[in-house]
Amino acid sequence: MKSNIFRPKRVWGIILRHLYLLKHSFSRWIDLLYWPTVDLLLWGFITLYLQKRFYQEGYWVFQFLGALIFWNILIRAQQGLAVGFLEDIWARNLLHIFVSPLTIFEYLLGLFLYSLLKAFIASLLMAILAFFAFNFKFWIQGVDIFLLTVCLIIFAWSIGLLTMAFILFFGQEAEILAWALALLFLPFSAVFYPVKVLPKSFQMIAKFVPTSYIFETFRKILLEGYTLYTFIIKAYILVFIYFFLSIGIFILAFNFAKKTGKLTKIGE
Repeated sequence: MKSNIFRPKRVWGIILRHLYLLKHSFSRWIDLLYWPTVDLLLWGFITLYLQKRFYQEGYWVFQFLGALIFWNILIRAQQGLAVGFLEDIWARNLLHIFVSPLTIFEYLLGLFLYSLLKAFIASLLMAILAFFAFNFKFWIQGVDIFLLTVCLIIFAWSIGLLTMAFILFFGQEAEILAWALALLFLPFSAVFYPVKVLPKSFQMIAKFVPTSYIFETFRKILLEGYTLYTFIIKAYILVFIYFFLSIGIFILAFNFAKKTGKLTKIGE
């Protein structure tokens, strides 16, 4: 019988397992470091060229670089969670995990912290490169940037939990969602453009997408030097709705997979 007592060592065990996978896998380091570097340098220099050729405002390249770093934080946190879950499926490890004393809460907490580490490493690399290559100080706004980043990470976890739930419901056919589900929100998130340029129907959808408020606030900070705290409050309200709904859906999917025997068959 499983003990319901929370054990930090078991959470650390989940983190350590994925750190060992990362340590000994060149392809995982490529995914974590190479692609963010290529994205930042490629789009950074393209934006710099466009600014010099067509625009004169110094903030234009900074707006694009900041949005790119922010979106990368979301992607890394979401994929760190969803792909971490897939790692256990591919290794036929789910059954071994859940017959151990490890609780579902401890397992998820371990994946949350591991995804947070991946997002931190990739975004730190991008922020350092942006500073040296483009003199862009991503961290200059301090607390405001921190508030937006926390909100972004919680939303990323919500998407990751939904992805895991779909995999439990539908099996390996849903694996593609680990890379595709976050992109569903991209057109409505106003990452590289303001919400007002979207068609009216898309603007209505954007009102229910927390990342639209996050990126709009970030642009206001860069362009006009002040923070839309009402947008931050709206973003957090939506994010927590998404987060608790995704937790509920994941728990339903997990219990469904246990009752139907899918938990032992996923990955076969």
